[in-house]
Amino acid sequence: MNFFSHQDLARRASRRMIVMFTIAVVFIVAAVDVVVIFALGLASDDPKAAGPSLGVLVVTSACVLAVIGASTLYRISTLRGGGAAVATQLGATPVPADATDLAYRRLRNIVEEVAIASGVPVPQIFVLEQEAAINAFASGYTPADAAVTVTRGCLDKLTRDELQGVIAHEFSHVLNGDMRLNIRLVGVAFGILVIAIAGRKITEVAGYGRSRDGAGFAILGIGLIIVGSIGVFFARLIKASISRQREYLADASAVQFTRQTDGIAGALKKIGGLAEGSKLASSDGEEVAHMLFGDGVGYSALFATHPALVDRIKRLQPAFDPAEFAEVAADWTQPRRVGNADADDVSLAGFAPARSSRRRHKGAEAPEIPDPRAEIVVSPRVVSDQVGQPDTADYAAAAVLSETIPPLLAAAAHAQERAVALVLALVLDRAEAVRSRQLALVAHYLDEGSAELVQAFAEAARELHPMQRLPLAAMAFPSLRRRPRPQLEVFVILLRQLIEADGRVSLDEYCLARLVGVQVVDALNPAAARPMGRLKPGDLAAEINDLFAIVARHGHADEVSARRAYVAGLHEVLPDLKPVYAPADAWAMALDRALPRLDLLAPIGKELLVRGLVLAISADGKVCVAEAELLRTICAALHCPLPPLLQAARGG
Repeated sequence: MNFFSHQDLARRASRRMIVMFTIAVVFIVAAVDVVVIFALGLASDDPKAAGPSLGVLVVTSACVLAVIGASTLYRISTLRGGGAAVATQLGATPVPADATDLAYRRLRNIVEEVAIASGVPVPQIFVLEQEAAINAFASGYTPADAAVTVTRGCLDKLTRDELQGVIAHEFSHVLNGDMRLNIRLVGVAFGILVIAIAGRKITEVAGYGRSRDGAGFAILGIGLIIVGSIGVFFARLIKASISRQREYLADASAVQFTRQTDGIAGALKKIGGLAEGSKLASSDGEEVAHMLFGDGVGYSALFATHPALVDRIKRLQPAFDPAEFAEVAADWTQPRRVGNADADDVSLAGFAPARSSRRRHKGAEAPEIPDPRAEIVVSPRVVSDQVGQPDTADYAAAAVLSETIPPLLAAAAHAQERAVALVLALVLDRAEAVRSRQLALVAHYLDEGSAELVQAFAEAARELHPMQRLPLAAMAFPSLRRRPRPQLEVFVILLRQLIEADGRVSLDEYCLARLVGVQVVDALNPAAARPMGRLKPGDLAAEINDLFAIVARHGHADEVSARRAYVAGLHEVLPDLKPVYAPADAWAMALDRALPRLDLLAPIGKELLVRGLVLAISADGKVCVAEAELLRTICAALHCPLPPLLQAARGG
């Protein structure tokens, strides 16, 4: 199943959640009406009096609907800040960019490598320090505002391969649209449960009175608490219905990413074998139970948000014997500290079981990064299948790209006070006159010290391979995102002005500015981002026409070849549209107009668009690095993350 099918599944799951939520609300409203009838009858002095009028029941029903709706919207609004808001509300500790702790550094390295391999911004990273269980979750609305949170148990008990498997599992939720659905589930569950909360408050107030009315209110409160139990039933049922199958999909995606089952299967075995398991100590665990890597609450089979542990492992390793749980427990009866955290079967924090029996799986050899002048042959279907579906070669390539970045630049990417200067340095011109104007702009918008930093980083950035520019910006994104909103807005304006300082926009400058701009906009208002649209290609014919004309012109040396490429790509998406090849002279502005509209396409439309773009770019039989980076940028603007190396670039 490819990325676009996953996106379609997420949309169907959202529809199913809305239907189940509606059914739950109808039952709750009816139950509250029954409680009101009974309570008012008990409070009445005349036992022969008729029950409450239809008007009273209508008002009651409207009030219940208003309370549930307002509570749902309120809870979702408290999470408008995105993934970090969820992690912070659970008491998670942010991992510092300059952390010296070995466990933190290893965790950050793994997350960065997985993010670069996936073609998404590096998420914020958190640790639940008080949780000894093995668990994790990803939260947010889009990849640009995502946060990945792991428990201290993950750091203390998992090997590098196992932690990588867990992180890859969580990234599949980031890529496949599960995070937005999960936040909505939090709001829906809270809206349903609020009736029970109201019942408890009414019962407390009624307890202070001794009148007949007080007794009626007490009955009303108790009735609402009982109705609240119906809400609990529905809330848990909805979360279980939505979550279980998506956990299987995330496990499968993690295996596809790492190309080995030992990592994620080993983490699941430790959950089953160790006393702490995956159950969280915090009472807030139920609210995020559907987000977690493992069962954090201990639900019964009916309400389980995760498939049975043995079933998950057997899907990964069919020969698994549950007796292995006892072996894991025996191995960890006396865990010991070790000095070499790179050793086999050693956790990130340096702990190891009393005995070791398995060797670490060795991943694929790192692929060679293509020469900047290299040209490759690609397949539209293969490239579209790469979207949102990284594998072990992508992980290895990401490791090479990140590890070979000059230390000065890597350190700046992790420093909040230097990240802005670093990204600005990536667009500093080599021509002295243009560079002087750019540095004057930096000094004007920021200060002289920032201008000096930009110049110093620009010198180091000359060593970068063209394919390292976007990954470096992705590494800097968590530091950028922590800056105040006004500073981020100024940064985006300044970046654009630096690019236009020489009166033209080059392809690599546009790619960087567009990618950073999309990520910053998503991060500033994550709840407003819409990664999954509903429009069909025919609804956006003008925008698609502009896009293909621009891509064809940049990918081919002469007008004849460009026109041929334009027609080939356009025919893949809109076969009935009469081609009119007329690329805009102000191509950057035209792309800026077209891409936000094209982001409103439904998943199947985006899949066709990606295939058509690959056809257009490769119509002359070759794709250069610059064209591949343009394709990655367009895909990022469409919320279709593409790994750093196209399939053919690594021998596929």
